[in-house]
Amino acid sequence: MPGPDVPPPRGDDVGADFLRSARARFESLKKLGEQALSRLDDADMGKTLDPESNSVAVLVRHIAGNMRSRWTDFLTTDGEKPDRNRDGEFESGPDATKAQLMERWEAGWRCLYAALDALRPEDLARTVVIRAEALSAVDAINRQLVHYGQHVGQIVLLAKHLKWQTWKSLSIPRKGGPR
Repeated sequence: MPGPDVPPPRGDDVGADFLRSARARFESLKKLGEQALSRLDDADMGKTLDPESNSVAVLVRHIAGNMRSRWTDFLTTDGEKPDRNRDGEFESGPDATKAQLMERWEAGWRCLYAALDALRPEDLARTVVIRAEALSAVDAINRQLVHYGQHVGQIVLLAKHLKWQTWKSLSIPRKGGPR
């Protein structure tokens, strides 16, 4: 249900409503990720649960790299850019300080928001290509919402695991616990 200052969508404005909704959902994911990231320090960024798991640093690099690739020239070029080093996003590197990772994080989100904010409702009917697969623009946007949601959830899980002794809930706490 829309809030008091958000008018309900009109049937003829469903594209504009979708774009507003997508923007709001992306903003919510960014905020949740940043709340979890704010609780970590440099030493936490490279830690993993086991040798096969990703660290927060890897997840941030991957999200940022994916955003740059997918959202640069969103409507006109393949979302998997030839200069992207996807495999490199999953390797530990010397740029694993929290400040450097947060710079990448912000750059990725700026790219996403610039592309999303430039879209018009009529663009949603266009075809977008990701890894040579044709998708509707709506499907491509939803695909990215799901993808980033999965990885932000992983960041929250890792942050909670690493800081369990001092953790305060990022949402509604269980049984009235600390928030």
